[in-house]
Amino acid sequence: MVTEANSAVGGAEGPTFGKQIMALADRLAQWSDAPDGLTCTYLSEAHRSVAAEIRNWMEQAGLTTGIDAVANVVGRYAAADPRAPTLILASHYDTVRNAGKYDGRLGVLVALVVAEHLQRLGRKLPFHLDVIAFSEEEGVRFSSSFLGSSALAGRFDPRLLERRDADGVTLAAAMAAAGLDPAGIPALARRREELVGYLEVHIEQGPVLLDEGLPVGIVSAIAGTVRCMVTITGTAGHAGTVPMTRRHDAAAAAAELVLYVEQRCERAPTLVGTVGQLAVPNGAINIIPGRCELSLDIRAADDSTRDAAVFDVMTEIGRIAAKRGVIIESKEVQRTAAVRCSPRLQSLLADAVTRAGAKPRYLPSGAGHDAMMFDGLTDTAMLFVRCGNGGVSHSPREIITAEDADVVARVILDTVLRLAEAQ
Repeated sequence: MVTEANSAVGGAEGPTFGKQIMALADRLAQWSDAPDGLTCTYLSEAHRSVAAEIRNWMEQAGLTTGIDAVANVVGRYAAADPRAPTLILASHYDTVRNAGKYDGRLGVLVALVVAEHLQRLGRKLPFHLDVIAFSEEEGVRFSSSFLGSSALAGRFDPRLLERRDADGVTLAAAMAAAGLDPAGIPALARRREELVGYLEVHIEQGPVLLDEGLPVGIVSAIAGTVRCMVTITGTAGHAGTVPMTRRHDAAAAAAELVLYVEQRCERAPTLVGTVGQLAVPNGAINIIPGRCELSLDIRAADDSTRDAAVFDVMTEIGRIAAKRGVIIESKEVQRTAAVRCSPRLQSLLADAVTRAGAKPRYLPSGAGHDAMMFDGLTDTAMLFVRCGNGGVSHSPREIITAEDADVVARVILDTVLRLAEAQ
């Protein structure tokens, strides 16, 4: 570890949390699957090195540590009573391809320095404090998100063990090669009665806090998502000989649908709609498109708003198909319920933000997070941190400041202590 990072685990005092967190993030970024950017995918060599480094830091911080059956790194600051319940502070350490340094990992590092601070002061809590670095959230290698958190929440789907990566390696085989035993996954599930709550820190991944000049924001809800794959079948024909009035153009139908999605999803707060994939298979410059394939992603902070938009889009699909004489087939491939964050934990966070000298700001998360896995199992809450560069994330341009990292660490520490007083 670099000198600055050495001071991070074993020296969190005064106004130094932020600098320590930034140094640790820089240290973790040295391990990558690719030489020209930060990429850390599930169970790659870089991923395993990052896990070992996080575990080493947890041990230096005085936590009881381990790497579990799905490669989550778990560190416990134990309560005096071994039968005490547990508060989880967590986020993930895997990344997207060509990533930034802070998505996911910031939450792990904030939790780590907070736990170290409590340990060094000898401040015992009435609950165990588990710092968890989830092994996989992004879904890059096996096209399945939340492998780490779903296991702890008791929601891991064993059918995923047969999922293959781009090289044909199954998830089960990758785990075995890394020395992990999938048979141990069911035993990882936490029980409702043993949990106090779940807190997660994450960069905002957007410009709201930056535009409003605020260091942190309290997440009110995590958007629910419906994703569909849409296929439009028209009639291919010669671009020069088929009259415009006789055409059944699949791409023109797709264009009309894309514009409708945009218009419909402008009508309600928190509602967003995206066509992120759009293709004309076997298309050519002189052929009327006979087939078009596109994706559809609709999200909102509440399921009723989202589902109303999905209904309207499906109705519009039928109208477009009839009008243009094409066949449009839509297959739903994912449906995730929206998650309302705990009002009690939001209130504690707001009080801590105020004591830190900032204005409490509530905002929904349009992106999915590990916290979603714990909905219904325990109280969950999230704290966003301001991003620079216009709020960009999943990019090497992703940035936060040491000052904001310091604020968020102090807010989390304050919230943990207030929870302890309330127990």
